Amino acid sequence: MSAAGRHRLDLHLVTDEHLPVDRLLDVVGAAVDGGVTVVQLRAKRATVREQVRQLAGLARVVRGRAALLADDRVDAVLAAREDGVPVDGVHLGQADLSPVLARRLLGAASLVGWTAHAPQHLEALRAMPPGTVDYLGVGVVRATASKDDHPPQLGVDGVAAFAAAAAEAAGVPSVAIGGVRAEDVGPLRAAGLAGVAVVSAICSADDPAAAARALRAGAPALAGGAA
Repeated sequence: MSAAGRHRLDLHLVTDEHLPVDRLLDVVGAAVDGGVTVVQLRAKRATVREQVRQLAGLARVVRGRAALLADDRVDAVLAAREDGVPVDGVHLGQADLSPVLARRLLGAASLVGWTAHAPQHLEALRAMPPGTVDYLGVGVVRATASKDDHPPQLGVDGVAAFAAAAAEAAGVPSVAIGGVRAEDVGPLRAAGLAGVAVVSAICSADDPAAAARALRAGAPALAGGAA
């Protein structure tokens, strides 16, 4: 079974690197209580040592109830594992280490996600050995303030079409990313997306557990806005 088959991909929380660490841990713990199934640490400004400390703290609050990933940083995953921190894998962008090399370094049991949104990314995916990438992060659905270098907006229909092409090309499931709102969840799941990924829809919510539950249910728009 692939790593994706061992983990539920339906609700990803990508952390907000502007949150103080104590608040970050509180948010993630509550969000996992509410049904988040994958937690991805985004800490682009942090050193590897700082990321390892944050991953260790997240592992303590997640307690194996959700997959724990590092955003971009294979080196942080390897360093954390050397310290005994149970990190499940990495999510890579187009400017990061290649998924092929990441898979070689992290091993077959690791969860490896890859952001994709353009036809050339599908071509690259087809050229990779089977099992290199466990899931794609496809987007953005709409523009978002939490990431200022996002690709062009695809909208719900564009994300769904790209996800269908990825499934046909390589049998890889897709998760919608970028500006996802609660009301998008139902249409995206109906279109075949394996899940959704959010930032501020949970990180900016007064009650992260309730926000996670609402996203899982595809409830009306949440206080806190889009991710």
